[in-house]
Amino acid sequence: MTGAVETIKVTRDEAGMRLDRWFRAHFPDVGHVYLQKLLRSGQVRVDSRRVEANARLEAGAEVRVPRVVRQPPKAASGETKVVPPASKADRDLIESAILFEDDDILVLNKPFGIAVQGGTGTRRHIDGILAGMVDRFGDRPRLVHRLDRDTTGVLLIAKKRDIAAKLGRTFQTRAAAKTYWALVKGLPTPRQGKIEAALVKASGPDGDRVRKAEAGEQDAAMHATTHYSVIDRVANRAAWVSLKPVTGRQHQLRAHMAMIGHPIIGDNKYEGGITQIMEALEPKLHLHARRLVLPHPRAGKPPIDVTAPMPPHMLRSFELIGLDPNQFERGEIKAPGKPRRQR
Repeated sequence: MTGAVETIKVTRDEAGMRLDRWFRAHFPDVGHVYLQKLLRSGQVRVDSRRVEANARLEAGAEVRVPRVVRQPPKAASGETKVVPPASKADRDLIESAILFEDDDILVLNKPFGIAVQGGTGTRRHIDGILAGMVDRFGDRPRLVHRLDRDTTGVLLIAKKRDIAAKLGRTFQTRAAAKTYWALVKGLPTPRQGKIEAALVKASGPDGDRVRKAEAGEQDAAMHATTHYSVIDRVANRAAWVSLKPVTGRQHQLRAHMAMIGHPIIGDNKYEGGITQIMEALEPKLHLHARRLVLPHPRAGKPPIDVTAPMPPHMLRSFELIGLDPNQFERGEIKAPGKPRRQR
Protein backbone atom coordinates (compact mmCIF):
# COMPACT_ATOMS: atom_id res chain seq x y z
CA MET A 1 0.00 0.00 0.00
CA THR A 2 1.43 3.38 -0.99
CA GLY A 3 0.03 6.88 -0.66
CA ALA A 4 -3.57 7.18 -1.83
CA VAL A 5 -3.62 3.75 -3.48
CA GLU A 6 -3.72 0.19 -2.18
CA THR A 7 -3.29 -3.11 -3.97
CA ILE A 8 -5.37 -6.15 -3.04
CA LYS A 9 -4.57 -9.66 -4.25
CA VAL A 10 -7.38 -11.88 -5.49
CA THR A 11 -7.59 -15.08 -3.45
CA ARG A 12 -8.02 -18.55 -4.91
CA ASP A 13 -11.55 -18.63 -3.53
CA GLU A 14 -12.37 -15.47 -5.49
CA ALA A 15 -11.01 -16.72 -8.82
CA GLY A 16 -13.59 -16.37 -11.57
CA MET A 17 -15.54 -13.58 -9.89
CA ARG A 18 -16.51 -10.57 -11.94
CA LEU A 19 -14.70 -7.42 -10.89
CA ASP A 20 -17.92 -5.57 -10.02
CA ARG A 21 -19.07 -8.39 -7.73
CA TRP A 22 -15.62 -8.66 -6.15
CA PHE A 23 -15.75 -4.91 -5.54
CA ARG A 24 -19.20 -5.16 -3.99
CA ALA A 25 -17.96 -7.84 -1.58
CA HIS A 26 -14.93 -5.79 -0.50
CA PHE A 27 -16.43 -2.30 -0.62
CA PRO A 28 -20.23 -2.55 -0.14
CA ASP A 29 -20.58 1.23 0.19
CA VAL A 30 -19.36 1.82 -3.37
CA GLY A 31 -22.21 1.87 -5.87
CA HIS A 32 -22.11 0.63 -9.47
CA VAL A 33 -22.12 4.14 -10.98
CA TYR A 34 -19.16 5.22 -8.84
CA LEU A 35 -17.25 2.05 -9.71
CA GLN A 36 -17.80 2.71 -13.42
CA LYS A 37 -16.38 6.21 -12.95
CA LEU A 38 -13.31 4.79 -11.20
CA LEU A 39 -12.79 2.29 -14.02
CA ARG A 40 -13.20 4.87 -16.80
CA SER A 41 -10.65 7.16 -15.14
CA GLY A 42 -8.21 4.31 -14.62
CA GLN A 43 -8.23 4.65 -10.82
CA VAL A 44 -9.21 0.99 -10.53
CA ARG A 45 -7.01 -1.41 -12.49
CA VAL A 46 -6.23 -5.13 -12.55
CA ASP A 47 -2.56 -6.06 -12.90
CA SER A 48 -1.92 -2.44 -13.94
CA ARG A 49 -4.36 -2.72 -16.86
CA ARG A 50 -7.63 -0.91 -17.45
CA VAL A 51 -10.54 -3.34 -17.43
CA GLU A 52 -14.33 -3.42 -17.65
CA ALA A 53 -16.63 -4.05 -14.67
CA ASN A 54 -17.48 -7.53 -16.00
CA ALA A 55 -13.85 -8.66 -16.23
CA ARG A 56 -13.22 -12.06 -14.63
CA LEU A 57 -10.52 -12.14 -11.96
CA GLU A 58 -7.78 -14.73 -11.66
CA ALA A 59 -6.25 -15.95 -8.41
CA GLY A 60 -3.22 -13.84 -7.56
CA ALA A 61 -4.29 -10.89 -9.70
CA GLU A 62 -3.64 -7.50 -8.12
CA VAL A 63 -6.50 -5.02 -7.99
CA ARG A 64 -5.41 -1.39 -7.71
CA VAL A 65 -7.89 0.56 -5.61
CA PRO A 66 -7.85 4.24 -4.55
CA ARG A 67 -8.04 4.50 -0.78
CA VAL A 68 -10.86 7.03 -1.14
CA VAL A 69 -13.28 4.14 -1.61
CA ARG A 70 -12.87 3.30 2.10
CA GLN A 71 -14.38 6.67 2.98
CA PRO A 72 -18.14 7.16 3.45
CA PRO A 73 -19.99 7.56 0.13
CA LYS A 74 -20.68 11.12 -1.09
CA ALA A 75 -23.84 12.47 -2.57
CA ALA A 76 -23.80 14.38 -5.88
CA SER A 77 -23.50 17.69 -4.01
CA GLY A 78 -20.29 16.50 -2.37
CA GLU A 79 -21.94 16.17 1.03
CA THR A 80 -22.12 12.89 2.93
CA LYS A 81 -25.23 11.03 1.84
CA VAL A 82 -28.01 11.25 4.43
CA VAL A 83 -29.83 8.00 5.15
CA PRO A 84 -33.32 8.39 6.62
CA PRO A 85 -33.91 6.81 10.04
CA ALA A 86 -35.36 3.31 10.03
CA SER A 87 -39.07 3.00 10.83
CA LYS A 88 -40.22 1.57 14.15
CA ALA A 89 -41.40 -1.60 12.38
CA ASP A 90 -38.01 -2.10 10.78
CA ARG A 91 -36.19 -1.39 14.04
CA ASP A 92 -38.38 -3.93 15.80
CA LEU A 93 -37.57 -6.46 13.06
CA ILE A 94 -33.83 -6.07 13.64
CA GLU A 95 -34.10 -6.08 17.44
CA SER A 96 -36.23 -9.24 17.44
CA ALA A 97 -33.75 -10.99 15.13
CA ILE A 98 -30.61 -10.39 17.25
CA LEU A 99 -28.96 -13.66 18.32
CA PHE A 100 -25.66 -12.18 19.55
CA GLU A 101 -24.22 -8.72 20.05
CA ASP A 102 -21.09 -7.15 21.48
CA ASP A 103 -19.14 -3.95 20.78
CA ASP A 104 -17.91 -5.25 17.40
CA ILE A 105 -20.34 -7.88 16.17
CA LEU A 106 -24.04 -8.26 15.48
CA VAL A 107 -25.52 -11.64 14.53
CA LEU A 108 -29.08 -11.80 13.23
CA ASN A 109 -31.51 -14.63 12.59
CA LYS A 110 -32.63 -13.40 9.16
CA PRO A 111 -36.34 -13.95 8.55
CA PHE A 112 -37.78 -15.50 5.42
CA GLY A 113 -38.57 -13.24 2.47
CA ILE A 114 -36.48 -10.15 3.16
CA ALA A 115 -33.46 -9.31 1.01
CA VAL A 116 -30.07 -8.82 2.63
CA GLN A 117 -28.99 -6.13 0.18
CA GLY A 118 -30.68 -3.83 -2.32
CA GLY A 119 -30.96 -4.42 -6.04
CA THR A 120 -33.27 -3.72 -8.96
CA GLY A 121 -36.76 -3.28 -7.54
CA THR A 122 -35.64 -4.01 -3.97
CA ARG A 123 -36.10 -1.06 -1.64
CA ARG A 124 -36.52 -2.73 1.75
CA HIS A 125 -33.57 -4.83 2.82
CA ILE A 126 -31.43 -5.60 5.88
CA ASP A 127 -28.51 -3.45 4.75
CA GLY A 128 -30.74 -0.41 4.26
CA ILE A 129 -32.50 -0.85 7.59
CA LEU A 130 -29.17 -1.09 9.42
CA ALA A 131 -27.97 2.07 7.66
CA GLY A 132 -30.94 3.86 9.21
CA MET A 133 -30.02 2.70 12.72
CA VAL A 134 -26.75 4.61 13.15
CA ASP A 135 -28.18 6.16 16.31
CA ARG A 136 -28.54 2.65 17.76
CA PHE A 137 -25.14 1.27 16.74
CA GLY A 138 -22.95 4.39 16.65
CA ASP A 139 -21.77 3.69 13.10
CA ARG A 140 -23.21 2.12 9.98
CA PRO A 141 -23.20 -1.68 10.45
CA ARG A 142 -21.73 -3.56 7.49
CA LEU A 143 -22.66 -6.89 5.96
CA VAL A 144 -19.92 -9.51 6.15
CA HIS A 145 -21.60 -12.16 4.00
CA ARG A 146 -24.93 -12.68 2.22
CA LEU A 147 -27.96 -14.94 2.33
CA ASP A 148 -30.55 -15.30 -0.42
CA ARG A 149 -33.85 -13.48 0.10
CA ASP A 150 -35.70 -16.68 1.03
CA THR A 151 -32.89 -18.31 3.04
CA THR A 152 -33.26 -17.86 6.78
CA GLY A 153 -30.79 -17.97 9.64
CA VAL A 154 -27.42 -16.72 10.83
CA LEU A 155 -26.32 -13.42 9.28
CA LEU A 156 -23.09 -11.79 10.48
CA ILE A 157 -22.82 -8.01 10.70
CA ALA A 158 -19.79 -5.88 11.61
CA LYS A 159 -20.39 -2.71 13.62
CA LYS A 160 -17.20 -1.01 12.49
CA ARG A 161 -15.32 -0.68 9.21
CA ASP A 162 -12.08 -2.24 10.50
CA ILE A 163 -14.01 -5.18 11.97
CA ALA A 164 -15.74 -5.73 8.62
CA ALA A 165 -12.34 -5.90 6.91
CA LYS A 166 -11.01 -8.41 9.44
CA LEU A 167 -14.10 -10.60 9.18
CA GLY A 168 -13.94 -10.41 5.40
CA ARG A 169 -10.43 -11.84 5.48
CA THR A 170 -11.64 -14.58 7.83
CA PHE A 171 -14.23 -15.67 5.27
CA GLN A 172 -11.71 -15.47 2.43
CA THR A 173 -9.32 -17.79 4.27
CA ARG A 174 -12.19 -20.21 5.02
CA ALA A 175 -11.69 -19.92 8.77
CA ALA A 176 -15.45 -19.52 9.21
CA ALA A 177 -17.40 -22.79 9.60
CA LYS A 178 -20.97 -22.54 8.27
CA THR A 179 -23.66 -25.18 8.76
CA TYR A 180 -27.01 -25.07 6.94
CA TRP A 181 -30.08 -27.23 7.41
CA ALA A 182 -32.30 -28.10 4.47
CA LEU A 183 -35.21 -30.31 3.60
CA VAL A 184 -34.63 -31.96 0.21
CA LYS A 185 -36.56 -34.17 -2.15
CA GLY A 186 -35.71 -37.86 -2.00
CA LEU A 187 -32.87 -39.51 -0.11
CA PRO A 188 -29.28 -38.64 -1.11
CA THR A 189 -27.01 -41.64 -1.63
CA PRO A 190 -24.47 -42.03 -0.12
CA ARG A 191 -25.75 -40.49 3.12
CA GLN A 192 -22.59 -38.39 3.50
CA GLY A 193 -20.48 -36.96 0.74
CA LYS A 194 -18.89 -34.08 -1.06
CA ILE A 195 -20.16 -32.24 -4.13
CA GLU A 196 -17.53 -30.56 -6.26
CA ALA A 197 -18.98 -28.78 -9.27
CA ALA A 198 -17.77 -25.54 -10.79
CA LEU A 199 -20.60 -23.08 -11.36
CA VAL A 200 -21.38 -20.42 -13.93
CA LYS A 201 -24.10 -17.81 -13.83
CA ALA A 202 -26.86 -17.95 -16.42
CA SER A 203 -29.82 -15.62 -16.96
CA GLY A 204 -33.30 -17.03 -17.26
CA PRO A 205 -36.97 -15.99 -17.33
CA ASP A 206 -37.13 -16.20 -13.52
CA GLY A 207 -33.92 -14.22 -12.96
CA ASP A 208 -30.28 -15.11 -12.47
CA ARG A 209 -29.38 -18.65 -11.50
CA VAL A 210 -26.25 -20.76 -11.59
CA ARG A 211 -25.58 -24.07 -13.28
CA LYS A 212 -22.79 -26.58 -13.69
CA ALA A 213 -19.99 -25.30 -15.88
CA GLU A 214 -19.63 -27.04 -19.23
CA ALA A 215 -16.59 -27.75 -21.35
CA GLY A 216 -15.03 -24.55 -22.61
CA GLU A 217 -16.42 -22.44 -19.77
CA GLN A 218 -13.44 -22.81 -17.44
CA ASP A 219 -12.56 -19.11 -17.65
CA ALA A 220 -15.98 -18.10 -16.35
CA ALA A 221 -16.45 -21.01 -13.92
CA MET A 222 -16.30 -20.60 -10.15
CA HIS A 223 -14.94 -23.51 -8.14
CA ALA A 224 -17.50 -24.67 -5.55
CA THR A 225 -17.43 -27.42 -2.92
CA THR A 226 -20.16 -28.55 -0.52
CA HIS A 227 -20.17 -31.29 2.14
CA TYR A 228 -23.56 -32.82 2.91
CA SER A 229 -24.87 -35.30 5.48
CA VAL A 230 -28.32 -36.83 5.94
CA ILE A 231 -29.57 -36.28 9.49
CA ASP A 232 -32.97 -37.98 9.13
CA ARG A 233 -35.39 -38.99 6.43
CA VAL A 234 -39.03 -39.69 5.61
CA ALA A 235 -38.73 -43.06 3.85
CA ASN A 236 -37.25 -42.22 0.45
CA ARG A 237 -39.49 -39.20 -0.11
CA ALA A 238 -37.61 -36.47 1.71
CA ALA A 239 -34.48 -35.97 3.77
CA TRP A 240 -33.30 -33.52 6.39
CA VAL A 241 -29.71 -32.71 5.48
CA SER A 242 -26.87 -30.73 6.98
CA LEU A 243 -24.82 -28.77 4.46
CA LYS A 244 -21.37 -27.27 4.90
CA PRO A 245 -20.17 -25.07 2.06
CA VAL A 246 -16.40 -24.84 1.70
CA THR A 247 -16.78 -22.02 -0.81
CA GLY A 248 -19.39 -19.28 -0.79
CA ARG A 249 -20.82 -19.00 -4.29
CA GLN A 250 -24.20 -17.51 -5.08
CA HIS A 251 -26.94 -20.19 -4.90
CA GLN A 252 -24.22 -22.80 -4.31
CA LEU A 253 -26.15 -25.09 -1.96
CA ARG A 254 -29.34 -24.85 -3.98
CA ALA A 255 -27.59 -25.63 -7.26
CA HIS A 256 -25.41 -28.40 -5.85
CA MET A 257 -28.33 -30.29 -4.29
CA ALA A 258 -30.29 -30.01 -7.53
CA MET A 259 -27.28 -31.35 -9.46
CA ILE A 260 -27.25 -34.58 -7.48
CA GLY A 261 -30.99 -35.02 -7.97
CA HIS A 262 -32.17 -33.81 -4.55
CA PRO A 263 -33.30 -30.18 -4.85
CA ILE A 264 -34.27 -28.24 -1.76
CA ILE A 265 -38.01 -28.32 -1.16
CA GLY A 266 -39.73 -25.06 -2.08
CA ASP A 267 -36.94 -23.97 -4.44
CA ASN A 268 -38.81 -23.36 -7.69
CA LYS A 269 -35.70 -21.96 -9.37
CA TYR A 270 -33.82 -25.25 -8.92
CA GLU A 271 -36.58 -27.83 -9.42
CA GLY A 272 -37.58 -27.97 -5.77
CA GLY A 273 -41.22 -27.00 -6.25
CA ILE A 274 -43.84 -28.60 -4.06
CA THR A 275 -45.08 -31.90 -5.55
CA GLN A 276 -48.15 -33.97 -4.83
CA ILE A 277 -46.23 -36.01 -2.27
CA MET A 278 -45.35 -32.84 -0.37
CA GLU A 279 -48.42 -30.76 -1.21
CA ALA A 280 -49.21 -30.15 2.48
CA LEU A 281 -45.95 -28.23 2.93
CA GLU A 282 -45.71 -24.47 2.50
CA PRO A 283 -44.25 -23.49 -0.90
CA LYS A 284 -41.29 -21.71 0.69
CA LEU A 285 -37.58 -22.41 0.42
CA HIS A 286 -36.58 -24.90 3.14
CA LEU A 287 -32.99 -23.72 3.60
CA HIS A 288 -31.74 -22.36 6.93
CA ALA A 289 -28.30 -21.03 7.93
CA ARG A 290 -28.21 -22.95 11.20
CA ARG A 291 -24.80 -22.27 12.75
CA LEU A 292 -21.72 -20.08 12.30
CA VAL A 293 -18.39 -20.57 14.10
CA LEU A 294 -15.37 -18.33 13.54
CA PRO A 295 -12.57 -16.59 15.45
CA HIS A 296 -13.48 -13.26 17.00
CA PRO A 297 -11.77 -10.38 15.18
CA ARG A 298 -10.61 -8.91 18.50
CA ALA A 299 -7.56 -10.69 19.93
CA GLY A 300 -8.23 -12.36 23.25
CA LYS A 301 -11.98 -12.69 22.79
CA PRO A 302 -13.61 -16.16 22.61
CA PRO A 303 -14.71 -17.49 19.22
CA ILE A 304 -18.10 -16.55 17.84
CA ASP A 305 -20.40 -19.58 17.91
CA VAL A 306 -24.04 -18.82 17.12
CA THR A 307 -26.96 -21.12 16.34
CA ALA A 308 -30.23 -19.84 14.84
CA PRO A 309 -33.63 -21.35 15.69
CA MET A 310 -35.47 -22.80 12.73
CA PRO A 311 -38.05 -20.61 10.95
CA PRO A 312 -41.77 -21.24 11.52
CA HIS A 313 -42.44 -22.69 8.06
CA MET A 314 -39.69 -25.31 8.43
CA LEU A 315 -40.86 -26.23 11.93
CA ARG A 316 -44.39 -26.75 10.60
CA SER A 317 -43.07 -28.88 7.73
CA PHE A 318 -41.04 -31.05 10.10
CA GLU A 319 -44.10 -31.61 12.25
CA LEU A 320 -46.27 -32.47 9.25
CA ILE A 321 -43.91 -35.14 7.92
CA GLY A 322 -42.84 -36.50 11.30
CA LEU A 323 -39.29 -35.17 11.74
CA ASP A 324 -38.01 -34.05 15.14
CA PRO A 325 -35.89 -30.88 14.85
CA ASN A 326 -34.56 -31.48 18.37
CA GLN A 327 -33.17 -34.90 17.48
CA PHE A 328 -29.79 -33.37 16.77
CA GLU A 329 -29.12 -30.02 18.34
CA ARG A 330 -26.89 -28.66 15.60
CA GLY A 331 -26.90 -31.20 12.79
CA GLU A 332 -23.13 -31.45 12.59
CA ILE A 333 -21.43 -33.20 9.71
CA LYS A 334 -18.99 -35.85 10.79
CA ALA A 335 -16.18 -37.04 8.54
CA PRO A 336 -17.68 -37.10 5.03
CA GLY A 337 -18.25 -40.42 3.37
CA LYS A 338 -17.26 -41.39 -0.13
CA PRO A 339 -17.26 -38.19 -2.21
CA ARG A 340 -19.94 -37.72 -4.79
CA ARG A 341 -18.44 -35.49 -7.44
CA GLN A 342 -19.94 -33.47 -10.24
CA ARG A 343 -17.30 -32.32 -12.70
